[in-house]
Amino acid sequence: MIAGIIHICGAFKGETSGPNQYNPNGMFENAKIRNNIIKPYLRGLKVDPMGQFPLPDIKKIEIPVNLRTRIEKVMLKEGYDDGPWMYKGAKMCLIWPALHYAFPNARWILVRRRTADIVSSCLNTRFMRAFNNQSSLRQVSAKTERDGWIWWVRQHEKRFREMIENGLNVTVVWPERIVEGDYTRIKEAMNGRDWNGGRKKLLSSLSLGFGKPIKGPKRRVSNGSCHQYRSQRNYRTH
Repeated sequence: MIAGIIHICGAFKGETSGPNQYNPNGMFENAKIRNNIIKPYLRGLKVDPMGQFPLPDIKKIEIPVNLRTRIEKVMLKEGYDDGPWMYKGAKMCLIWPALHYAFPNARWILVRRRTADIVSSCLNTRFMRAFNNQSSLRQVSAKTERDGWIWWVRQHEKRFREMIENGLNVTVVWPERIVEGDYTRIKEAMNGRDWNGGRKKLLSSLSLGFGKPIKGPKRRVSNGSCHQYRSQRNYRTH
């Protein structure tokens, strides 16, 4: 939903994964960046490339110096010309120091959901199977598969706190509040991004229940998240 909103406001996303049984509207996740950059990077860290278990030790994250160049090359090859662009990925907070180094001025939009809802979704999604065995459960001191997924959610929440405490440009959004008519945080995420009426189109599309996608005019802004927008080149280490 949130990635769809950002796209409606004009952010370029490249070639993304299409609809499937888990998401009939498509995933809005750039397939080449996920499969050719993010997953191999996670494998290099000796962790689960699906971001389930084991997870990266944030204190041992290796920073690839060419990460930014590789991501930008994908976007350019897939048609990026000018203006805002985005990358959505559920694994991004797990490697935030590397992405922060690559895009230090990125705007991060952290999409939140109630723990009980996340756990229920994990338990009912076929490919989420990290905690259906005793070995994984023992390693996280969990007794049941449900307990394992609760541990997993808490690890992501730790990463969120680290990102905020380390000064990343973070906006936290709860989609359920948008559905209920509270647009405060999503409008905050769009503020300062002069998309020439993009936010008005956003609110119109929400009122219409996400009818046809509406493209906003292109304009250069920074990059960011568990959705992420393009930033200017200004490297710094974390």
